[in-house]
Amino acid sequence: MTALTTSTKQGLGPRLNALSRVVELGPGRLDEKLLTDSGALLLRAGDRLKLSSEHTVVALAGGTGSGKSTLFNAVSGLELSPTGVRRPTTARTHACVWGLEGAAPLLDWLQVQWRHRFARASALDKGEGRLHGLILLDLPDHDSIRALTDTEADRLIGLADLVVWVLDPQKYADASTHRRYVTDLAGHDAVTVFALNQADKLSAEELAELVIDLNDLLKREGVSQPTVVPTSAVTGRGIDSLKSVIADAVSRRRAAIQRLEADLDRLTRRLSAASPLGEAPSAVDAARRVGLTDALCDAVGVPALGEAMENIYAERSSRWVGWPYPRWIGKLRPDPLKSLRLDNLEIGSGQVSAQPAEVGNAVQALADGLSGGMTDVWRTGLHHAARSRASQLPKALTEELTEVAPELDRVPGWWRALKVWQYVLVAAFGVGLLWLAAGLLLPGQLPASLRLLGDTAVLPWVGIMMASVLGLGALSAIAARNFVVLGASRERERLEREMRRRVGAVAESMVVEPVERELARHHEFTTAMRGLAG
Repeated sequence: MTALTTSTKQGLGPRLNALSRVVELGPGRLDEKLLTDSGALLLRAGDRLKLSSEHTVVALAGGTGSGKSTLFNAVSGLELSPTGVRRPTTARTHACVWGLEGAAPLLDWLQVQWRHRFARASALDKGEGRLHGLILLDLPDHDSIRALTDTEADRLIGLADLVVWVLDPQKYADASTHRRYVTDLAGHDAVTVFALNQADKLSAEELAELVIDLNDLLKREGVSQPTVVPTSAVTGRGIDSLKSVIADAVSRRRAAIQRLEADLDRLTRRLSAASPLGEAPSAVDAARRVGLTDALCDAVGVPALGEAMENIYAERSSRWVGWPYPRWIGKLRPDPLKSLRLDNLEIGSGQVSAQPAEVGNAVQALADGLSGGMTDVWRTGLHHAARSRASQLPKALTEELTEVAPELDRVPGWWRALKVWQYVLVAAFGVGLLWLAAGLLLPGQLPASLRLLGDTAVLPWVGIMMASVLGLGALSAIAARNFVVLGASRERERLEREMRRRVGAVAESMVVEPVERELARHHEFTTAMRGLAG
């Protein structure tokens, strides 16, 4: 197992996996530039980790006149990169490789042309075994006129495992270099070296002062532990020191990992600034589900419908199971049904009408309760998810509950049977009245076959029978009324349970499920961001 693979499993791999999840979950929640940069880092990391872990790519970067190519030749010990007297510039990247085996795919990925590749071991062997595995690049000058249209230098600065910035004494504090590159190197201390070149042009005191000034400048720009190496390709001063720094990075085989980790750290800071971690539940808890169902039931008018059903059921039952005589008298009074105010219900048709404003308030309350700890962008996303089907919700509730809305004018069979029984008693009472009338008004005048009706001795028994009929009818009405009230109460409970179940099912599919998908997305994003931070 290579050192690169081992290091990846120790921390970089999980962080890259976390970044991949952030990229997957980020659209609509993160800036497009951040997502693009994150995707580019994932692609670059994947490519680099698949290539040779035995080679370390070190790029010499600098501006025109910094002596970069001369320093490249001095480190390699060969005249490989062109230099000149009049403002020499490097037009194309040159590469010197210590150890060719396995380097070709990496050089192809770097897009170094074949004619600009050189093998150090096949040219002069000066015992540079400590540099085995080094791919040294001499980049085009980043501040040349050509660099305005050719971004090869910038591209390779972004791909190199370790960057050596070659600075000359006159332009070591050049604003363009520091603004475009150095300020982005915060956290890249381990994979960045600053070579203060052309040291032969300075006195010892001047050089010491410049080194101190450069260190202070770099620290102010966020490079906490800058590595500054004074060099001179003319006198050879500092060349061995620079080689030692490079050789140390090559021998540890960790520069590629450190570069990716540093880039990942910088990207993590940008992501954290753009989307601070917020706290929110990962699912809708039972209490909030019940609260949403309660609010939607109120919006639909489930309690009102249950109460109306119970009242109407009881009132209408009196027309069927009430003792006829009081009922007939009751017809002279106003219809009590007209006094019922059922603003949200169309009772006559058995339909339910949901109030859109109240439905919207119920959904809003759920989203507000869940998103309190979220950042603005995620809070907006959760509210959008909660309202994603809000326009369809009132209609769905109306249609769903209309199916179970009771037919309030239905008449149970036992009501009809009881009514027949009561009219039999009414008829018996009427027969008794006729009997009394005949016995009192026509005594002795009736034919022999009806003589019993005129027998005054029987009349007391007829009166007792009539009183019994009235009592039996009243008791039947009272008992029936009690059964009706009890049945209405049970029917109301059953109806409200069924309607609540249906309201809960609609709320689950049209509100809770979209909200929970967004909550799960937020939870995964937050977990990925924490994993990204390591």
